[in-house]
Amino acid sequence: MASDKKTSRQQVYTLLVQIGRKEGDGLPDKATGAGLIVFASGVDEAEAVRETVAVLKQAEAAPLDVTGYGTLEERLVEGHDIGDEERLLMQRALDENAVIIAQMEPFFDTAEG
Repeated sequence: MASDKKTSRQQVYTLLVQIGRKEGDGLPDKATGAGLIVFASGVDEAEAVRETVAVLKQAEAAPLDVTGYGTLEERLVEGHDIGDEERLLMQRALDENAVIIAQMEPFFDTAEG
């Protein structure tokens, strides 16, 4: 019996995205940018990156660089400690075919003065 399921299965990828400043980006006034931990679904990591960049641009952010850390399974093989909250967010990204920002850390220029 033939299956109606897609041959390419969505997976969730963990991405680290560095963003710069852009008017309306919502970052603190003196921030020079931010680092975002993102969980994004895609059939492969390239699609997850494309979707993440598109969503961030729609949200008035200025993505500069994206580093991929792989799927949950790949991260576990690498020895990453992945807590329940992180797993829940990954599952939500998969269920909703979404890009979820799990953490944001603003960057500040420490060389001021």
